[in-house]
Amino acid sequence: MLQNTGKLAGCTLFITGASRGIGKAIALKAARDGANVVIAAKTADPHPKLPGTIFTAAAEIEAAGGKALPCIVDVRDEKQISDAVKQAVEKFGGIDILVNNASAINLTGTVETPMKKVDLMLGVNLRGTYLTSKLCIPHLLKSKNPHILNLSPPLNLNPMWFKNHTAYTMAKYGMSMCVLGMAQEFQGSIAVNALWPRTAIQTAAMDMLGGSDVGKQCRKVEIMADAAYTIFNKPTSFTGQFLIDDDILKKEGIKDFDVYAVEPGHPLLPDFFLDEQPEELVKKMEEYGATPVFKSGKSSADSAAAGPIADTFNTLKGVLNPDLVKTTQGVYKFELSGEHAGVWYIDLKNDAGCAGSGEPPVKADVVMTMDSADFTKMFAGKLKPTMAFMSGKLKIKGDMGLAIKMEKMMSMMKSKL
Repeated sequence: MLQNTGKLAGCTLFITGASRGIGKAIALKAARDGANVVIAAKTADPHPKLPGTIFTAAAEIEAAGGKALPCIVDVRDEKQISDAVKQAVEKFGGIDILVNNASAINLTGTVETPMKKVDLMLGVNLRGTYLTSKLCIPHLLKSKNPHILNLSPPLNLNPMWFKNHTAYTMAKYGMSMCVLGMAQEFQGSIAVNALWPRTAIQTAAMDMLGGSDVGKQCRKVEIMADAAYTIFNKPTSFTGQFLIDDDILKKEGIKDFDVYAVEPGHPLLPDFFLDEQPEELVKKMEEYGATPVFKSGKSSADSAAAGPIADTFNTLKGVLNPDLVKTTQGVYKFELSGEHAGVWYIDLKNDAGCAGSGEPPVKADVVMTMDSADFTKMFAGKLKPTMAFMSGKLKIKGDMGLAIKMEKMMSMMKSKL
């Protein structure tokens, strides 16, 4: 791994999304030099699924030798960013480095992606990056060696990176276009670059996307932290670059990349937007005995399109009708665990009804949590919802009356399932 040089001592880094994952890893790397770190992130209270808050991250940064300023920031909120920037300047005297790390991801197709998710991705990835940069630039211009680093990919217009998740690709490429424009706009004054990983990086978000077994196909967050550290030590003339983590580290003399692997020697999953050959990777992984999480460049949404749960929902779509909607008047969300884990919904409240994978298009009236195997049994008529609930196999949040209606709805569908 790359050794610290102490060159970031006294420098102030403003890092969005630094409460966990890659953002926190970059913060800790800089902290070991004695840097000041502004943790600009939303998580002030513990998240039920994602570890870490701005306060736990601050404690780790100070334990590593740095100084920390935790700030509650939603990068879509101009006032919250402005307040955090003001606090940073008041506490540390300025800002030397901005890391636009905060990002939102939803790997679904055009029809399946609710506009709420589209707005979230564009708001966090594109608007948040632009806005945070805009507010930090006046202070960066006063620094001796200012940098903006966006964690975004090279601009690759191969249609394969659009077809399965157009909204996400547009949002991430928005961050990259900020690099393209701002590097030229501030050439000679601020270095503006992008950094992207060669392979998947193990984070809590990756575990949620790919499942618990995805980790062995990943590298650790430290490879991104080391690559970012290298960039921060470059002069402002080093700008407008779209950098890949292991490429820049090779130029720094790093030869052993097994130290960054979660499971050294295991085939690695290439990240999005890099034109590796997915078919060749799948072949190698399967020869090794591994199970690829994404095949042929497909997203996790594609894997949800097959299996018993998808079969059930495909049948459901064929039996939905206005009468059933009128009878039920409820939106159901299913949080499934087990072999076919995932989130699904049935909207029996609006228009002629709809059903599918992912979050419902409107807020759910009732949320049902259960094992995917029990879900299949339930819709096959082998397990009644009331019995599943009483036995503890089914947990229900929301309108219990609608949960009871589910049983009536299922009996109406049973003959067609």
